[in-house]
Amino acid sequence: MAGPTRRPSDPLKAAESLFKPVPRGPAPDPRAPIVAAARETVSLRIDRDVLDHFQADGPGWQDRINAALRAAAGLDRSGDSGKRPEDLNATNDD
Repeated sequence: MAGPTRRPSDPLKAAESLFKPVPRGPAPDPRAPIVAAARETVSLRIDRDVLDHFQADGPGWQDRINAALRAAAGLDRSGDSGKRPEDLNATNDD
């Protein structure tokens, strides 16, 4: 006695369905504002002494690295806060 077959009833239709475009919703409006605070998880290779410097003040070291990179790139959102990246620590993170 043969068991149920695992093959689709029409293999050609099953194969063709794999190559059909997936229906999607409407395209996003290119004029819509971009979320500025979105963060990405990345893998970054930096020197050990640089990592030790930022981790020395404890939690918040990733935010301090981000602030230093923003300042170095001229993207500092806080304007002229008077804080240099090396002066940032967990007690003055915004």
